[in-house]
Amino acid sequence: MLSLRFLPSTNFQFHTPKTPKPPRFPTPKPLAVRSVLQWNRKPELAGETPRVVVITSGKGGVGKTTTTANIGLSLARLGFSVVAIDADVGLRNLDLLLGLENRVNYTVVEVLNGDCRLDQALVRDKRWSNFELLCISKPRSKLPIGFGGKALIWLVDALKSRQEGCPDFVIIDCPAGIDAGFITAITPANEAVLVTTPDITSLRDADRVTGLLECDGIRDIKMIVNRVRTDMIKGEDMMSVLDVQEMLGLALLGVIPEDSEVIRSTNRGYPLVLNKPPTLAGLAFEQAAWRLVEQDSMKAVMVEEEPKKKGFFSFFGG
Repeated sequence: MLSLRFLPSTNFQFHTPKTPKPPRFPTPKPLAVRSVLQWNRKPELAGETPRVVVITSGKGGVGKTTTTANIGLSLARLGFSVVAIDADVGLRNLDLLLGLENRVNYTVVEVLNGDCRLDQALVRDKRWSNFELLCISKPRSKLPIGFGGKALIWLVDALKSRQEGCPDFVIIDCPAGIDAGFITAITPANEAVLVTTPDITSLRDADRVTGLLECDGIRDIKMIVNRVRTDMIKGEDMMSVLDVQEMLGLALLGVIPEDSEVIRSTNRGYPLVLNKPPTLAGLAFEQAAWRLVEQDSMKAVMVEEEPKKKGFFSFFGG
């Protein structure tokens, strides 16, 4: 009887230590938390403010205005105050890409003529209040005879001393070519972002513009390679980013893949970086903006060829 009386207690003691099962993957959890905290941190602003950055290329149609809109809004989303200046006098398009074409009532021409104040010419973005657009002139309007690089320097100085505070970034969308409009746009800048595509005509113009920027005293030049297609690089139909960097010898700020969403976002006046879910090109622009804040650069990676698939007849040399 005693043995029978103790059997339940021993069985009970044997079955009670049912501790909860340990997590299936205990170690990766703190690593995941660290990575989230690392990527969610705010980038540290390097250099003195305002950082006057001109976005140029020399060749038209490579994506300067698209780069200006997306990088400018990415900087605003990171918490920095940004003023984007559309320096293309005759063919301005930055307001269209931002969806602000109906809000441009005054331009720099009216400010210089004394018809309005500078704060009236600044167009605040309807999504991010710390992003402002400033157009030099309206289409089909004539610039004053004395307008040039000195007028743009005065404009940047006026932005520094305004009551709302000095902006963190002044981004200048440079017109195509290397004529007077180009010289005017690069005059107040102290750093440049060169946008190019991996084709020989764009690279030739980019190399020429690099020399002109260095002659003007702009030494901090980084490049963005736009419209990159890995399938064409693997097929040796397009130059790789390594080839582009070797030809130009510039620090690499970002690589933007070819994306059909660019055309849709342009027609809607809604930049890529605001898309949900984000596209590959939008993520690339955000990473480029992050590197611009910290004055960092990236390294190009060689795209390896895909191994050919072996079929049944490959054993027989087929």
